[in-house]
Amino acid sequence: MRTELFDYFLPPELIAQTPLPRGESRLLVLHRSDGRLEHRRFAEIGKYLAAGDTLVRNNTRVTARRLQGIREGGQPAEILLTRPVGERSWEALVKPGKSLKPGRTVHLVSPNPTTLNPTATVIGTTAEGGRILEFADSATRDALQSWGETPLPPYIHTPLSREEEERYQTVYAKAGGSVAAPTAGLHFSAELLQALEAQGVATAEVTLEVGVGTFRPVKVDTLEEHEMHYETYHLSVEAAERINSTQGRVVAVGTTSMRTLETVGAKTEHGQRVVPMAGDTNLFITPGYRFRVVDALITNFHLPRSTLLMLVSAFASREQILHAYEVAVQERYRFFSFGDAMLIL
Repeated sequence: MRTELFDYFLPPELIAQTPLPRGESRLLVLHRSDGRLEHRRFAEIGKYLAAGDTLVRNNTRVTARRLQGIREGGQPAEILLTRPVGERSWEALVKPGKSLKPGRTVHLVSPNPTTLNPTATVIGTTAEGGRILEFADSATRDALQSWGETPLPPYIHTPLSREEEERYQTVYAKAGGSVAAPTAGLHFSAELLQALEAQGVATAEVTLEVGVGTFRPVKVDTLEEHEMHYETYHLSVEAAERINSTQGRVVAVGTTSMRTLETVGAKTEHGQRVVPMAGDTNLFITPGYRFRVVDALITNFHLPRSTLLMLVSAFASREQILHAYEVAVQERYRFFSFGDAMLIL
């Protein structure tokens, strides 16, 4: 299937640069049975959920940090710490990568002028083209989690202040390790979740660490040529029991929850939807995929030619999704991470 089939026109001014208060975004409801569209507010999502449904949400937390560095020759560098590994190292993306090969060192610029700039040694590379940075000790490594700033997607040009950084976390974020937030979950306030619980909607949590590949477009001509990046997931015993006991629909909050559920579902024998499981997944969901677990999906609007747009085009149809996106553009919906939401039923 050709990648160009998943392109669409988006005026740049519709790319949301700042978040609205939780629950106040718009909600485009797509009914797969007949292609019907409804325009709502996200706070009204309870009208489409019922007692017996289970919301499955990704409880990952963004722990990546963007810092400035100084290379051995005094030139600047940009360091994106993605996740801690081992006892005193971080996985990181670095610019310029050609100058920071294994064996080289880089000083990270401290936010406090009275604190020494720690030195990191590049000790290896990652499958995604990143680097492994090793520090003198674990205390130095761990301190970096409060340095720098939260990395936002490249299409957002308005940085968040330190006080606003929690707005790029879901209210239920727990497990660290992600480079980006599972953005469908950003719409939920604690009050809205409590209202849904009172309505009889159950909740289950999974963890999928959102990796650097989430913003990378598909650059090959066909979907079959694309190599999906791996991400770490975990589905607990408690979550599996809750999902398997669902009397209504399993509603995935976001594409990361969906990929976790469908990864596990593909490995589960007949008689159950899912079993407790952990591992790494590179599941690439494209049109023609047979869904085993998820009945409905809450999601944001995705980039042209992205794996996420291909995923939602598999859950509905490519024609339904592209028509919905065309309508969303006409109606001036806000797109991408800080934008409005879709509910696909």
